[in-house]
Amino acid sequence: MGLQTSVIHSTPGVLDRDSVLFRCNAAKEFEEAGEFDAAREALGELWHGVGTRPDTGDWSNDVKAELLLRTGTLTGWLGSAKQISGAQETAKDLISESAALFETQGLSEKVAEARVDLAICYWREGALDEARVTLRLALDALGELESEQRLRALLNSAIIEQVATHFNEALDLYREAASLFDASRNDSLKGKFHNSYAILLKGMGLSQEREDLIDHALVEFAAARFHFEQAGHKRFRARVENNEGFLFASLGRFKEAHEHLDRARSLHLSVGDHGGAAGADDTRAQAFLLEGKNEIAEKTARGAVRSLERGGEQSVLAEALTTHGKALARLNRYDVAKTAFDRAIEVAQLAGDPDSGGVAALTVVEELATQLSADVLHSYYLSAESALSNSQHRRLRSRLGECARRLVVSALSDADNNPAAVSSNNSTTYSLEAEVHRYEANLIRQALEVSGGSVTRAARLLGVTHQGLAFILNGRHKDLLSIRTPVKKRRRSIIRYH
Repeated sequence: MGLQTSVIHSTPGVLDRDSVLFRCNAAKEFEEAGEFDAAREALGELWHGVGTRPDTGDWSNDVKAELLLRTGTLTGWLGSAKQISGAQETAKDLISESAALFETQGLSEKVAEARVDLAICYWREGALDEARVTLRLALDALGELESEQRLRALLNSAIIEQVATHFNEALDLYREAASLFDASRNDSLKGKFHNSYAILLKGMGLSQEREDLIDHALVEFAAARFHFEQAGHKRFRARVENNEGFLFASLGRFKEAHEHLDRARSLHLSVGDHGGAAGADDTRAQAFLLEGKNEIAEKTARGAVRSLERGGEQSVLAEALTTHGKALARLNRYDVAKTAFDRAIEVAQLAGDPDSGGVAALTVVEELATQLSADVLHSYYLSAESALSNSQHRRLRSRLGECARRLVVSALSDADNNPAAVSSNNSTTYSLEAEVHRYEANLIRQALEVSGGSVTRAARLLGVTHQGLAFILNGRHKDLLSIRTPVKKRRRSIIRYH
């Protein structure tokens, strides 16, 4: 990095403006390479680590702002890597103070840089709406200025929409930014772009069962790995390995999956990133579940949860708790599984991450359907449906549909088995009919949305004939007719039959 140790270890109290800025720039270079401990050391006596305030001395506001920004972003990264409780809140305070100082000086690009880093802290906590608004402010601060900070803002905006399962919006952002990243000379930034783009393509490819998207994802992962190697960025190379591990596990190629996950965990630990290693363990637990190795999956997931509980990345913790709950349920440890799922929902809600909470609630219906009453399952389903109502993830919408169908069948079965109880209470009868109608509408709506409005494809997904679905739409669910594609009039054949 070209960092001079004579500057790092200079005598306290004799640093001038240029020396402080030099240290900040050196720390930024280490930070971009994922060497967060080295970045902290580069700041020397100016900052004593996470939980402390930097020594801003009597320097001018621009120097103070730069030092606050560097210590704020490092607090966020170190807090994530070492799972330090409260680190993200501290990071947000330091970065916000930095942004305010930059703003008073009219330094729009530095304001944007600070806001992007602030949005990343919100994202780590699962507060996606706050992250989204903050990134919008960063782009507004830049105006028409083309810069590296615009690339960072666009990339993180795409990641936020991706995490929120707004895949179409994320895809538009990646496509919009692709040419800008191609022109960049920043290998670290280009690696992050290719890795995040690959994750989107992987998710869409798996949910839509499209080999072309999966192949494209593998190409993007390879590009990400190349640029991270060029940048010497082990931490993000580890994330690529983790993502590839999940993809291969989803494809049933478990040997390759575990090889990637071994490398991911090793790389994370080599740079002291225990949070990243815990994330790799969560992915490995999911792979074991796909293999049917439930006992080792439970043990691995439990370890991931314990590690993540020490930090502030609530969305990642919610995902790990959901994995742990699923493993426990498959070992018939139903009460403990429900506790894990409930914690996942609570953690996600507190973090402002409805999607993670929705997935946890949906998994309860899938995994504990035989253990909970119809009313309790109904409550979990409604929570999942509400949280995931705007999700564009086809697999999630398909899972919602399957759960709705299961609950309808269960309700009808209960009515058949106990007709006296139903007929003795008109309100119960009305409620059952209303719920069946609502579930049916929900299933049809999801099938039409997944099928792009095609009644033929939606009917195939629902297991009914085209004519049958058309009859249901025109008879019981006319409000859904606007979703279907317009009916095309058949052309009369030019062949005459005699």
